[in-house]
Formats: sequence, structure tokens, C-alpha cells
Amino acid sequence: MIILASGSPRRHELLRKLCKDFVIEVSDAKEVQQADSPKSLAVENAKLKASSVAANNPNAIVIGADTIVVLDGEIFGKPDGVEGAEKMLARLSGKRHEVITGLAICAGGKIFTATEVTEVYFGEMTAAEIREYVATGEPLDKSGSYALQGGATKFIEKIHGDWSNVVGLPVYRLRKLAQSVGIDFGEASR
Repeated sequence: MIILASGSPRRHELLRKLCKDFVIEVSDAKEVQQADSPKSLAVENAKLKASSVAANNPNAIVIGADTIVVLDGEIFGKPDGVEGAEKMLARLSGKRHEVITGLAICAGGKIFTATEVTEVYFGEMTAAEIREYVATGEPLDKSGSYALQGGATKFIEKIHGDWSNVVGLPVYRLRKLAQSVGIDFGEASR
């Protein structure tokens, strides 16, 4: 059995690209807020999510993921309301930032991890455009206050790397991590 330790509809949709049959169990793990590096933070939180679900499902393959936005070394999590979202977007305007996802697979009593980094380039946004976008409500529950697959598309000049990483689950990297430890999602989901 495969379990995705996430309530994110975007992650559900992306995991369906790899396997059709999986269960969703949202992790109750308390995320850490600091680590040696942004990559370490994303991996640590992915491990916490996956291992908390795996503790109750020792025979399952459990997938955890954590996605963060990083601008000049500063981690942007989810905003604290409308004002926080507007400030984040204003800082991202006209700049390049990184989206980092930590992945963790718990299987057979072991934890396997990987990271994916994608560069995202935002074009310049006016204050009015930012307010209009934030007013849609979409940015309020997203790391970095935007959704690549949503209304922010019109602000993104280009990306270098895996677009699915920016959405929240790097499909290629997850597949390669699973293959490296002998997991075939097609076989495991039967």
C-alpha cells in the first residue's frame, strides 16, 4: 500500500501521474522551523511527515514532501494573512528565487530522501496587480504566496527546472528516488 502523507490536492493530482492507487493520510507532525540550510529544512519536514504516518502503517510505503520558497537565503513559508502575502509578493517581484522540495519515502523501516530545486523568475508586478491577486485568496495558503498553476502564472517570466516541483511534488525526482531503492509504484499500488 502507498500512502501520501499530505492533504494537498496539488500533491494528490501529481502523485496520480506515478500511481493510480494510493491512500491519503494527513500527517500530524509538528514541522521544524530551522535547520542548517533550506534544503535540510525541507528534507527534515518531509521526513517528519512521512515517519509520523509510517509509525501507524509499518508495512506501507509512505511519501512525505515539504516545499519552501527561498529568496536570497530567506525562507518564505505560508503568509500570515493578506498583508503578509502582499509583502512576500512585492519582495519576489522582478527577482529570481528558488523553490525547494524535500522528499521522504518510508519503506521497510527505513527513510530515503531527496531534494529538488527549481529557479523561478518573476516579472515586475505593480502594487495594484499584487493586491488584485491576493484578493482572490489563492496566495493565502501557499508557500511564497503564489501558485504556479493558478493566477500567478501571468507574473512568472520563466522557470529553470521541474515545474511540478513548484506545484509541490517533483514527480521525476520522486520516481527516481523510488527506483533507486527498488520501489515500483505500479507494482506497489496493486
